[in-house]
Amino acid sequence: MQPTLFLSHGSPMLILQDSPARGFLAGLGQELDRPDAVMVVSAHWGTAVPTVSAAARPETIHDFHGFPRPLYALTYPAKGAPDLADRLVDLIGAAGLRGHRDPARGLDHGAWIPLLLMWPEHDIPVLQLSVQSALGPGHHLQLGRALEALRRDNVLVIGSGSFTHNLRALQQDAHEGQEPAWVTDFAAWMDAAIMAGRTCDLLSYRRLAPHAEDNHPTEEHLLPLFVALGAAGARARPTRMHSSTDLGVLRMDSYRFD
Repeated sequence: MQPTLFLSHGSPMLILQDSPARGFLAGLGQELDRPDAVMVVSAHWGTAVPTVSAAARPETIHDFHGFPRPLYALTYPAKGAPDLADRLVDLIGAAGLRGHRDPARGLDHGAWIPLLLMWPEHDIPVLQLSVQSALGPGHHLQLGRALEALRRDNVLVIGSGSFTHNLRALQQDAHEGQEPAWVTDFAAWMDAAIMAGRTCDLLSYRRLAPHAEDNHPTEEHLLPLFVALGAAGARARPTRMHSSTDLGVLRMDSYRFD
């Protein structure tokens, strides 16, 4: 049975610049049992209702601006999974949620950048599921629980976001380990809640966690965590696979749920 993952994908420059998080992702694919397909919930695709990408050949979307030209030359030409997309829509509907399919949606950088590091051969079919930023953690936990059956079918569910995500506070010259207390305290609270299985506290993180709004002025980059947690099932066993900091305030922590 496949685990589910929450991966912090950081800046698009992750793919070009050496960092602890890049090294972790570059080795992660070899540590996992090879899935038959990968389903990515990316913070960079938001829709009003859960929507599944169903393109047979999803394009690589360069959904960022002002970065070095070599970044725009990178592609991830993996196959899509239209049949699996149809099944996802059925599972979402069976859970009492409305699900749509998008036959044209490609892979945004929340999906293709970590996948290019994990499986550079791009030989595993990939599809995406959108987030609904206005609906909060509880909705995304329910959405994840609708997808639990995928694990038994050797489909790897990845939530791709960021453990902290305040772009206004980025520190371009920061060194590894230099982060303000408001980042450290929030990340420590989240990690303790995840590892202890305090799901109710996690659902109320915005009220309970220290400096929650400072670390997530908007929620879309943390919501994939709740999908991964839900898809792992009620008895999920968490493992923190990686922890580091980029640009002073972006915690790149990643988790596995079995």
